[in-house]
Amino acid sequence: MLKNDTLDQWDRENFFHPSTHLAQHARGESPNRIVTGASGVHIEDRDGNRLLDAFAGLYCVNVGYGRQEIAEAIAKQAKELAYYHSYVGHGTEASITLARMVLERAPKNMSKVYFGLGGSDANETNVKLVWYYNNILGRPVKKKIVSRWRGYHGSGLMTGSLTGLAAFHNKFDLPLPQVVHTEAPYYYRRPDLAMSEADFTAFCADELEKLIAHEGADTIAAFIGEPVLGTGGIVPPPAGYWAAIQKVLKKHDILLIADEVVTGFGRLGTMFGSDHYGIEADIITIAKGLTSAYAPLSGSIVSNKVWDVLMRGTDENGPIGHGWTYSAHPIGAAAGVANLKLVDSLGLVKNARETGTYFNKAMKEAVGTHPHVGDVRGEGMLCAVEFVEDREKRAFYDPAKKVGPAVTAALLKRGVIGRAMPQGDILGFAPPLCLTRAEADEVAGKTAEAVKEVLG
Repeated sequence: MLKNDTLDQWDRENFFHPSTHLAQHARGESPNRIVTGASGVHIEDRDGNRLLDAFAGLYCVNVGYGRQEIAEAIAKQAKELAYYHSYVGHGTEASITLARMVLERAPKNMSKVYFGLGGSDANETNVKLVWYYNNILGRPVKKKIVSRWRGYHGSGLMTGSLTGLAAFHNKFDLPLPQVVHTEAPYYYRRPDLAMSEADFTAFCADELEKLIAHEGADTIAAFIGEPVLGTGGIVPPPAGYWAAIQKVLKKHDILLIADEVVTGFGRLGTMFGSDHYGIEADIITIAKGLTSAYAPLSGSIVSNKVWDVLMRGTDENGPIGHGWTYSAHPIGAAAGVANLKLVDSLGLVKNARETGTYFNKAMKEAVGTHPHVGDVRGEGMLCAVEFVEDREKRAFYDPAKKVGPAVTAALLKRGVIGRAMPQGDILGFAPPLCLTRAEADEVAGKTAEAVKEVLG
């Protein structure tokens, strides 16, 4: 296939790409990829390359590409009613049905779903609801949000502040003062190698206690965390972590926001990560897997406890002053309904559990003993490989060497897409939940080849 050089030129002259080296891209110093089609776990670009997408776009194409059931639901909805707002009690069959379907799958203490467009706006909604909640309860100074270093919660003003990664703060005047950060539950990077998992869990809980004591419990409204750290390195928590953290939060009357943008709708082999780790959240953030990214949609699921206070607030103050033009957009909602039906009918939660376990085992067997592989970790259909200069001493590479990106590029040459994760030499995987064992073997085998090419 011949390249459309005009399209490449238009791209570099007109398109502001997110998370991109803007200068290099504009000058034509870095490659671009113009994607033209996709099916199952593979994408195709305009140059005829067929690539196994082992990151499901951005952890989001849970049901896989090319599902006609969702495309048809979107088309049908667009023909019947492409848009109407959801303000002052308006709804559509799709938005009402999807809200019910989400709550049927959510933990039993959840009450209502507010729909937005993406994970960032959902977490912005969550912060506003938490502030509103405490104002209604007469606690005007209980407003700070505790997040974790290396957490990812979006890239807006508040959500970029909640995110605990330097690239989302540097030169943006973030984080804002209402956000404070505590220890990441990242056992491989524990401060003392002699720590057991139990020791490290106790350390994380103690660090949270110290932060609360320093800030004052009466100033802290909520704690936000991903059940498994995503963009910060794909890091499952150490054993007992969530039980220990929740004990601290309950002691100090601090709400818990479970950010399930990545883990919701099957990725860990359970419908929600909260189910997987026994998390009793007050608010749950959803997006990505809600529609498998076939259309933009996010949600904030609020608990009975929070909903009761929100209702009291509107009795006292009138209609709640929050909303997006595209909240509960009918096309996104129609995609969500069709998507969740597929998650069920295709048995994708079970496949994420079983094939995900197989995939993680295959990856450990493929690269786990390599002298420059420090850690292979994962849960469900999430997996990461972390590279180190010295395995025994846990000595990390100089970031300037860009080892992680080099391995990712070598893997791409072999037709497999992984992701070079930020703040470390980490290769991440989050394939569609329809991944087969043969495809898992392909990803693991080609990863081993890429590691050997770059690191010997």
